[in-house]
Amino acid sequence: MVKNAATLMVTSVGGSGRMNALLCLSVLRSLCMVINAFLLIFLLPFREKRGGGKEDKTPSSAARRALAIKRVVEEDNGNDQEDTVRDFCLFVTCRGDTIFTHSWAPSKLPVRGIVVLLHGLNEHSGRYSDFAKKLNANGFKVYGMDWIGHGGSDGLHAYVPSLDYAVNDMKMFLGKISAENSRLPCFCFGHSTGGAIVLKAVLDPKVQQLVAGVVLTSPAVGIQPSHPIFTVLAPIFSFLLPRYQFTAANKMGTVVSRDPDALVAKYSDPLVFTGSIRVRTGYELIRITTYLQQNLREVTVPFFVLHGTDDSVTDPGASRKLYEEASSTDKTIKLCEGLLHDLLFEPEKEEIMESIIKWLSYRL
Repeated sequence: MVKNAATLMVTSVGGSGRMNALLCLSVLRSLCMVINAFLLIFLLPFREKRGGGKEDKTPSSAARRALAIKRVVEEDNGNDQEDTVRDFCLFVTCRGDTIFTHSWAPSKLPVRGIVVLLHGLNEHSGRYSDFAKKLNANGFKVYGMDWIGHGGSDGLHAYVPSLDYAVNDMKMFLGKISAENSRLPCFCFGHSTGGAIVLKAVLDPKVQQLVAGVVLTSPAVGIQPSHPIFTVLAPIFSFLLPRYQFTAANKMGTVVSRDPDALVAKYSDPLVFTGSIRVRTGYELIRITTYLQQNLREVTVPFFVLHGTDDSVTDPGASRKLYEEASSTDKTIKLCEGLLHDLLFEPEKEEIMESIIKWLSYRL
């Protein structure tokens, strides 16, 4: 009896200690929220005014759209001997923003399925043309959407006022594509932040009904800011200086592919943003990854997640956590040993593409 009493006492004390620790953490979080709110109100008069400050020398959305359209037209005109038909389309969101989309359709094969493609941060969907043509050769029609502030779509280059804009635009686009191809299974593909957008969209039951499965490469389920203080200060600076390019937030020297030619092609492309991350955009990344981390168990759609083990941009451990915690009964993970962030631009890209096409084809 004495032994049992002692055990009970230790257990009770331990539980009380844990409870006190939890209460302390809760108080600290509440205090941080109060301080943040006070600072935001106090600093409101000093907020960056629209159109003020240093002139931004990035290409305008009109110039980017003209280049994106030109590339689609030139590629389609040069496709006389190829098996792909290229096209583009614009749609206007409820916010009044014009979003650029384009498609790759097989010209000599019947279409067996649809893939809606979302690119990563600072790039555009046209970069995935080779992958789209591979999908065409296997009977998939591909639709790509440049999300707000990227590629041929409206917005300051690489400035994202809210990633929920991109999520809602993707839902709208997906609904349109599904209605046009109602008899075909529809899949979504998302790379990096595009993967995070796809994941948040498919948490909506209405979107789940439209999607047969999703493929995610290096998804931004978990990111690591270069310093923990950025997470604390991000809400304040994103409110005061949303468009400011925060050099210190960048991970200097980050390499996303082991293929030198792929790096040159990416960073010499005028539709790819190569500057420092904008404060609001960085804050939106923190917000969406935090949201996903808290809702991984709500993921029920079939998915295939691929991640390079040497990725220093997004966390491969977060992809493993997604795989382990998601409620999906059909889920697959492929951790690619030694590969970096841009899996479809690595020297092993053919193997990566083949594994994705195999996964998609099995679910037709």
